[in-house]
Amino acid sequence: MLGEYTIEGRGAAEIAASVERGVGSGELSPGSALPPLRELAARLGVNPNTVAAAYRILRERGVIETAGRRGSRVRARPVSTPREALGVEAPAGVRDVSQGNPDPALLPDLGPALAEAAARAARSPVLYGHPPVREELARVARARFDRDGVPGGPLAVTSGALDAIERVLAAHLRPGDTVAVEDPGWGSFLDLIPALGLRAVPVAVDDDGPLPGPAGRALRQGARALVVTARAQNPTGAAVSPARAEALRAVLAAHPDTLLIEDDHGDGIVEQPLCPLSGHTRHWAFVRSAAKAYAPDLRLGVFTGDPVTVDRVLGRQRLGPGWISHLLQDTVAALWRAEPADPGRAARAYGERRAALIAALAARGVPAHGRSGLNVWVPVPDETGALARLLHAGWAAAPGARFRVAAPPGLRLTVSALAEADVGPLADAVAAAIRPPAARRYD
Repeated sequence: MLGEYTIEGRGAAEIAASVERGVGSGELSPGSALPPLRELAARLGVNPNTVAAAYRILRERGVIETAGRRGSRVRARPVSTPREALGVEAPAGVRDVSQGNPDPALLPDLGPALAEAAARAARSPVLYGHPPVREELARVARARFDRDGVPGGPLAVTSGALDAIERVLAAHLRPGDTVAVEDPGWGSFLDLIPALGLRAVPVAVDDDGPLPGPAGRALRQGARALVVTARAQNPTGAAVSPARAEALRAVLAAHPDTLLIEDDHGDGIVEQPLCPLSGHTRHWAFVRSAAKAYAPDLRLGVFTGDPVTVDRVLGRQRLGPGWISHLLQDTVAALWRAEPADPGRAARAYGERRAALIAALAARGVPAHGRSGLNVWVPVPDETGALARLLHAGWAAAPGARFRVAAPPGLRLTVSALAEADVGPLADAVAAAIRPPAARRYD
């Protein structure tokens, strides 16, 4: 059952920590069955209630799961093993299209904005007791939200989009609550759900975003929150269309107590207009980050929401980090305030690269998805085999298992660094990797 690993401890916290050490070290592998409560209690000489409490702690931390008569097992993807660990290492000579990074050549020069922020800090240093949100950033962010039709509300600043999503979920939900999530969806967010002790219910996605039927079914079955990627959905590239937004607003109107979170990390790298859903439930948050359009190391997100949600997040933030660096806030404000000579350059470039790859795949009989953003999603019948064959052909892709809950297998290909000359060879390699030679046909 546990191989050579021995669980130790007298109290619930000690027993839970012992199991976590085993998972973290790899001695307790994903899927390992844990002893029944009474058996482990007898072995450790403790009350069965103590073991039950330890297992409850582990479930809430996303380390184990309980499946009826099958008992308790280490999760297939425990929190200590993030989905980013699922992948293939690109050896020398292999092109890596798995990372999901933006093209450095399309990122702006941060020097002027950083210099402006530094000069402002020199004139007026930020000290304890200053407001957590810089007035200039709030003004610029609010103007951009108004431009895109995002409802009015107070603002908060976090360390990126995922930090905002975590804080909003924690402000309203408790361990055991259910969250409706996009499937396939962002791997880091799918890891976050069990880490918070929450349960994910998958909602299928097409090119226009989450499907209204599955979303409504999840809410009717008790999901307390719905998280939607507005544009540049990772990994499929979905972008919520006007018609889909109207349908999803109707779903939300029938469930006004739902906590809605919208992630617009694609701002600045997409050509599709925003179709926000926020404002149709009592509690909501709309998050916008700067990483994809300006620099992954620019760890800052701005979100607006209903007053209760924002106030709860700000209150808890005061007891932790206190605030996000005003140097970063001033930098992002300067970047958002500036008017680039060609504001749509990055979005057009990514759109052209996606379109070229999707068309090349279609010419080889391979359907693919990528309506917006940096990635193209390719459904495959055999994920492991396709990855291995693609690697042998000189290309490293991201496995769909990193992004899936119940969705069929697939591969994610990042187009950011693709040159025009790369498209044909990559499409050839993908077609050869996912279809047996006897079934291969080129038009």
